[in-house]
Amino acid sequence: MLDDAGLRVMELAGKGYCCSQMMVIMALDEMDREDPDLVRAAGGLCNGLGDCSGPCGVLTGSVLALGLYAGKGQDMEEPEEVLPVMLESLRDWFTERTLEYGGITCGAILDGGCGKPHPERCGGLVAEANAKVREILVDNGLDPAEGRELP
Repeated sequence: MLDDAGLRVMELAGKGYCCSQMMVIMALDEMDREDPDLVRAAGGLCNGLGDCSGPCGVLTGSVLALGLYAGKGQDMEEPEEVLPVMLESLRDWFTERTLEYGGITCGAILDGGCGKPHPERCGGLVAEANAKVREILVDNGLDPAEGRELP
C-alpha cells in the first residue's frame, strides 16, 4: 500500500515530471507554493544531467529542495548557517542508500538503463528522499511548511 508521498510520486510521474522536478514540486507542495520557473529549471537535472552519467535527479532535486529552504535568494538575505551541514547529511544518506546500486549516478541506479526510470526503484528513492529532506530540515530547526519569505 502506498503512502501519500508514494501516491504523489506516481501522480507526478504520470504527468511526465522527472525525479529532480518531483523533489522540488514536493517541497513547494509542503510550503503550499507553486513556482513553475523553479520546476522548469530543475528539469535541467533530469536523467543525471541528461545522459545518466551525472548524479541522480533524486539527489540533485533534494539539494535544490534544501536550498529552497536555507539558501540565499535575495541581495539582503544570507543563507542559513546550517545549509552546509544539511547538504552533507543528505549526501551521506544518499551515498549510503544507493550503495546497493553501485553509486549515486543515474546510470548506476538504473543499471545502465538511461532514460527509462525504474518505477519502484526511482519512485521509492523519491519518496524516501522527500522524507529525509523533511527530517533534515526539522533536525536543523527549520519548518518544512514554512520555507523562506517571498519577496
